[in-house]
Amino acid sequence: MSARRPPFRRAQRGVSIVELMVGMVIALLVSLAAGGSAMMFTASQRQGVGAGGVGLGAASAMAALKNDAALAGLGFFGDSSYLCGQLSLSVDATLKSDGAAFTPVRITTGDDGDTIDIVYGERVESGANVLLNADSDGTSAEVMSLLPVTAGQAVLLAPATAGGDCLVRTVTAVTASTDTTPQTLTFGAAGKYNQGDFTVDPSFAERDRITLLGDVNWNRYRRVGNTLVLDRPLTNATAVLARDVIALRAQYGISAAAAGSTTLEDWQDASGTFATLDAATLPRVRALRIGIVTRSPQREKPNADGDCEASLAKPQLFGTEVEPDVADWQCYRYRTSTVVVPLRNLVLGLKE
Repeated sequence: MSARRPPFRRAQRGVSIVELMVGMVIALLVSLAAGGSAMMFTASQRQGVGAGGVGLGAASAMAALKNDAALAGLGFFGDSSYLCGQLSLSVDATLKSDGAAFTPVRITTGDDGDTIDIVYGERVESGANVLLNADSDGTSAEVMSLLPVTAGQAVLLAPATAGGDCLVRTVTAVTASTDTTPQTLTFGAAGKYNQGDFTVDPSFAERDRITLLGDVNWNRYRRVGNTLVLDRPLTNATAVLARDVIALRAQYGISAAAAGSTTLEDWQDASGTFATLDAATLPRVRALRIGIVTRSPQREKPNADGDCEASLAKPQLFGTEVEPDVADWQCYRYRTSTVVVPLRNLVLGLKE
């Protein structure tokens, strides 16, 4: 018998150098394509995140402005009249308003746009006031009826004749009324609003007014460069509200000049007759219109011809064109945000 032969096996062949090179080239091309797509996706994502962040900042800033403006004037009106034409206000020994002309809402036009000042008391009771029972030199006050005030809270002393000089004081002690004596408020030297040395110390007569403020809030909104900031003049604190803001504007919503008009008929810049509000113009103010324009933080890529198409026209605010802060403005996107705020405390405080 012959020996059994082993089964035939086909020799295995490896990848040739040509096949290896072709595979490497294909893999490289796929990697390059994937890398380019990833870069484009990342750039698009950065643009989306940047634009979304600017939009969120603008919305938050407008919400803060709306809430503040809605409270403007609380505590500074009484008996259908505006109480304070001037204001004497100090924090510790620092004078914040030395008998200067005052309105609880004010728009000031400047090089960086408009500045908006809003002042109000923090207590709901600030809408009501009581009469003084005797003359006051600003160190104490007797009241004809109960004022629900406690030590540490602020009050506003105001003349009976609208438009006079008002004084903010901190109550340091309260003497309750009896059957024969009135409630008496003491404004000691240690009080927060009691230490200012004014050029002229306001004084008040019997039957002048006193209002519970609780505390005074004074907020100022303005643009510094391309940043929208909130200043608190009474504490010297500053907070950034939004970035990439290229315009901030505000207007007064006014009624007709005729006495007793309750409608809002026009929007007025802080210029001309309304450059400074006074006893004649303030009663015509019904609302504020506030607007900001923001710019996307990242420049978008031009088209194949080298032209930017992110924006085809300059942004507008209240019908007026806003000049962008960059020469290649077409390469950026812009968002305009506006809000209208009824000044209910002002309207109700002056309603006859």
